[in-house]
Amino acid sequence: MKIFADQNIPFASEAFSTLTTNAEVVLFDGRTVTNEQLLDADVLMVRSVTKVNKSLLADSKIKFVGSATIGTDHIDLEYLDSENISFANAPGCNATSASEYVVCGLLNHARLNNISLSEMKVAVVGYGNVGSRVVQKLNALDIKTFIYDPPRSSRHDDVDYVDWQHVMSCNVVTAHVPLTRTGDYPTKLMFNAEFFAALPEDCLFINTSRGGAVDEAALLKQLETKKINLILDVWQNEPSINTTLLAKTEISTPHIAGYSFDGKLRGTEMIYRAACQQLNVQASWDPSLVLAEETKGNILHYAAQGIEDVAGLYSLLNEAYSIEADCQRLIDTMTLDTEQRSQQFDLLRKHYPVRREFSYYRVSSVSISAKEISLLAKLGFNMSL
Repeated sequence: MKIFADQNIPFASEAFSTLTTNAEVVLFDGRTVTNEQLLDADVLMVRSVTKVNKSLLADSKIKFVGSATIGTDHIDLEYLDSENISFANAPGCNATSASEYVVCGLLNHARLNNISLSEMKVAVVGYGNVGSRVVQKLNALDIKTFIYDPPRSSRHDDVDYVDWQHVMSCNVVTAHVPLTRTGDYPTKLMFNAEFFAALPEDCLFINTSRGGAVDEAALLKQLETKKINLILDVWQNEPSINTTLLAKTEISTPHIAGYSFDGKLRGTEMIYRAACQQLNVQASWDPSLVLAEETKGNILHYAAQGIEDVAGLYSLLNEAYSIEADCQRLIDTMTLDTEQRSQQFDLLRKHYPVRREFSYYRVSSVSISAKEISLLAKLGFNMSL
């Protein structure tokens, strides 16, 4: 059995080679893979950079496609269904790390602009796997948080949802939506000229969802007359992103918000187990053994400066994950020509440093209050010391 897997899926060979006794794992470049390469493939494992459709799969033997991603906008699900090709993705695999990215970005913004967390009114657009975790962490920080998600609001759950007008009145908006083009609430270019015009001056807009949800031309036009602070992790036309927009951001990163080691490994595990179920084989690859090998340097020393001290809390989070370092790596590509910048965008993702989620770290402090222990635990840190 030939299993073709994106070379950037972590531990692809180790995991997928256990699917059958005669498994042959072939690694490929997700951006350049062709139909001809896949003609003798039985299983295909991709990431979001590969468009899986008829032109890619025509005349192949593929009967299972897995995507180690939360989204499916790169997958032609109707075509797969018409060809009786099974599909699985990894919803929620990177939700924790993406929510940690948002918290680090918010605290960095507050620190740089001398803003207290109590001044923030944050609209979370999209209350799925990522958005719900963002809300949980913002609630831990006692930040006023408002949720917008029309499809979910119709289910009459116990969440208090707000309307679109309320979203545009907040001084922070963070986007956590899939990219959809049809239905009652399409998200393609939902953050448009009208949206950016209605935002308050000096607000903060964060996008870690999909670049296609933002009308970048409209945003750039609005930036000519209004100050909008930007934290952007996703872009239109990746990897050839708009450098004019990049230059106007407070934080800009190369689509890595959810790129924790834990999240990527979780994505591999989810599609691996789905393939095992499809092939009716017993799962034998154990990712917990991989995680168990990573145990060094997981003690953080918190110099308690008071829970209201944004700088103190950011300093601790920065030990676990430096969002500024990720930003600088992308900024450093600005001097390259267009082709080199595009190549470097992908290389920054391919060779992304090992980043662990907050739960990996145990926090130690000589003197730490019960309130501080509770806050850090709610943010996800291990407070067992």
